[in-house]
Amino acid sequence: MFEYISGRLVQKTKEYAVIDVGGIGYRIYSTMSSLNELGESGEPAKLFIYTNIKNSSDVFSLYGFTTPEERSTFEMILGVSGVGAKTAASLLSNISTSKFALCVVTNDSKYLSSHTPGLGPKGAQRIILELKDKFKNVELDDIPQGEIFTEASDDSNEALSALIVLGYSRSEAEHALAGAEGAVEDKIKYALKKLM
Repeated sequence: MFEYISGRLVQKTKEYAVIDVGGIGYRIYSTMSSLNELGESGEPAKLFIYTNIKNSSDVFSLYGFTTPEERSTFEMILGVSGVGAKTAASLLSNISTSKFALCVVTNDSKYLSSHTPGLGPKGAQRIILELKDKFKNVELDDIPQGEIFTEASDDSNEALSALIVLGYSRSEAEHALAGAEGAVEDKIKYALKKLM
């Protein structure tokens, strides 16, 4: 329905932002990471939109993200049975998209449930079970275990694993990460810009 909403930031809370577009204020729920990236009131703002419609209760709400990648991850989580938009947003408010991808790959349901308010162990296991199936065409067996989210793994290996989980081939991911610097999220953002 909406691809993105771009306008002037009017208000920002811990759960949503209000963006004025031509005199109409859109209340857009979001994650803490996306909300933190928005500027101050009065500054230009742009969010990529997911339209959440619940026919059973006639609820219509907008969820926005500063990157299409975060929106895609949100949509994947929302596709899991029993997971609503608030839980998906809460998960991504407390866990980065790259860390989430690694939790799915390594079956780390404990990390997901302990870092997401309102998500219990069974819900975390269901998310991992259902999303692992979506990555069945990704050749994860070829990745050395040390490269997939272990405490000892370095930022480059975490970024590489995250890109592979997102559907890129190992060679594409390695090529895109060439020259990337900074934290894991910075490297992933750098690589995704090159891949797009």
